[in-house]
Amino acid sequence: MSKSQDTDTKSVLVVGGAGYVGSHACKAFAEQDWRVTVYDNLSTGHRDAVRWGELITGDLADESALRRVVASNRPNVVAHFAALTSVGDSVRDPGAYYRNNVTGTLNLLQAIRTEGPCPLIFSSTAAVYGDPEQTPIVEDHPKRPINPYGHSKLMVEQILADNDAAYGLRYVALRYFNAAGADPDGEIGERHDPETHLIPLVLRAARDPNFSFSIFGNDFATPDGTCVRDFVHVSDLARAHVAAADYLLMGGASTAMNLGSGCGASVLEIIAGIEQALGRSMPKHFGPRRAGDPPALVAGADKAKELLGWNTMYSLPTIIASAAAWERKARGG
Repeated sequence: MSKSQDTDTKSVLVVGGAGYVGSHACKAFAEQDWRVTVYDNLSTGHRDAVRWGELITGDLADESALRRVVASNRPNVVAHFAALTSVGDSVRDPGAYYRNNVTGTLNLLQAIRTEGPCPLIFSSTAAVYGDPEQTPIVEDHPKRPINPYGHSKLMVEQILADNDAAYGLRYVALRYFNAAGADPDGEIGERHDPETHLIPLVLRAARDPNFSFSIFGNDFATPDGTCVRDFVHVSDLARAHVAAADYLLMGGASTAMNLGSGCGASVLEIIAGIEQALGRSMPKHFGPRRAGDPPALVAGADKAKELLGWNTMYSLPTIIASAAAWERKARGG
């Protein structure tokens, strides 16, 4: 009998819980009375973001450490966020993405098999679809990634399916569209170094005349020529992980599902929304397309609604407002 069963408290091991989405998920789990343990190497995460549970510092490459943390915590569910996530970097250095995202997950699954076992929630991505044939994208859309990041995530999804078939290790793969925004209470938010996400880059450019960034392409087949993306609040993503954990504990079958709002916004529309929110304009600098970027990614998320009872709660203006509030707090403004 596990510790969590002894105390009637559900336990989750959050791998990568010091990062952006992972830390928000830790808060969501804790608010639902889960016992949270974080395993993170802090290479991109932040120690001070681990506020809802114990931090165990360790790496996915360390197989013995993974076995120890699973054996000592005996979680009901593992939530796996640890990954390299930059599309551009994956094109420049694909080996790092396959080592970390694929081999690291294999190590984690081996630890779960030998010391668990328990089901797993996997942080996947809309990048598994590649350049979509139609939008909104539904889960049975062909999977044709166009960058190593997307390939690495799709490989892991196949590994999970194979592990379920061979060993009965159930999973839910949650395919995020564009995570954005910050905790509505202002306790945690987005802090990447270097920052690559659109909204925090635009917020910085709007307040700092010495900072500028390039919009990657204005010749896409979209209404204004810039990429269209489905932005979903990070706290909405966090709630979906708690719902997926409950689904698995109730015996739900392994599956993959999209997490998105179902509404697309272009880069220029995001910039206009931030300009309106801040009451100021900013210059636009256009550069060439970024390698591996599809023109539009918009989610069809009916499956998550059906199986998890999940819907987005936060609108795009609220996403922008929460990100702006976090940015002001982070810089002491």
